[in-house]
Amino acid sequence: MSAARLPEKLQPFGPVALVTGASDGIGRATAVALAAAGFDLLLVARRKDVLSALAADLSKAHGVQADVFAADLGVAGEVDALARASKEFDIGTAVLAAGFGTSGPLVSADVETERDMIRVNCEAVLQLSQALGQRMIQRKCGQLVLFGSLVGFQGAAFAANYSATKAYVQTLAEGLAQELKPSGVRVVSVAPGPVKSGFEARADMTLGSADSAETVAAGILRSIGKSGTIRPGFLSKVLGYNLGIAPRWLRLRIMSRIMSGLSNHKV
Repeated sequence: MSAARLPEKLQPFGPVALVTGASDGIGRATAVALAAAGFDLLLVARRKDVLSALAADLSKAHGVQADVFAADLGVAGEVDALARASKEFDIGTAVLAAGFGTSGPLVSADVETERDMIRVNCEAVLQLSQALGQRMIQRKCGQLVLFGSLVGFQGAAFAANYSATKAYVQTLAEGLAQELKPSGVRVVSVAPGPVKSGFEARADMTLGSADSAETVAAGILRSIGKSGTIRPGFLSKVLGYNLGIAPRWLRLRIMSRIMSGLSNHKV
């Protein structure tokens, strides 16, 4: 594997990009964008058949090496296995896009599903950020891309646990960016608004206006080499700006009303 095919400004962050949640949605769109830019790939998701087909397509279309690793990141042992397997690759960029949400009143939710969301959205991100961050420090360069959300800047009724997981990732990314800055490792938090992907189906939500996964992926590609929070897409910028200037109590009410309207589960 070689970073030579990458544009000069991206070469320090190659040759391999790891992408979790690569089978659909934002993860898949980001894998496509990274392959088009010249990154070799390590694709991670639960469905090996879907990953293998995507890897073959990207290798044929862009001449990159694409490897796959099937794992359920809600299972601690499988996160451990991924962390070990990833040592075989010179990973300069890691896009930790795997995650899911739920909607509706927390008191009537399936508690095991909510716990699994914490494991995937928070615990796996923590473990992989640490393991990959250690190696990136050794190579004196790297890019971690974590996923917050518009709902991660305040609570949101009807997505109480999901917004809490995204608040965790947002603050993790902010603190980690400062820790790793002297080592040459960059950390970005992606805070999208509504996005058309497989997310809304699993969360049992109905979206109206939404940005595309490809728009988010393009924003991620532009952010490589930077630290901070990005808001890719028109809706994330507009909603993020308007909510950002409001007091927290008002943001909570606005986001709660929005999530109530999107959720297919009512009180």
